[in-house]
Amino acid sequence: MSARYFYIYNLKVDSESHTVFVDEELDDLAGLEELRAELPEHQPRFVIYSCRLEHTDGRVSYPMIFIFSTPKDAKPQLQMMYAGSKLSLVKEADLTKVYEVRELEELTDDWIVEKLQK
Repeated sequence: MSARYFYIYNLKVDSESHTVFVDEELDDLAGLEELRAELPEHQPRFVIYSCRLEHTDGRVSYPMIFIFSTPKDAKPQLQMMYAGSKLSLVKEADLTKVYEVRELEELTDDWIVEKLQK
């Protein structure tokens, strides 16, 4: 099973209005390692993306995936603000593949393929 990434949305919560907005739109990245380089190391972010996923039986799918990146050393008030927005965002976007990472180093192609195989 392998994945190729398309249409990635890096989402941020405005600390004053508490609204979620697209901080950055990326497309056609080679993998999660490239995405990892775009995310801040000490601030939470939401990531929504689609990828082309080739299964071992030859099927191809395009899952929509949500990742909540919440670094351990992020300010507690930011972590709470993002955590409070997560559920409504996932529900509004109707996403079912929802994952959380505490360290950016976790974001690898192998990690997401393993998650999607479950």
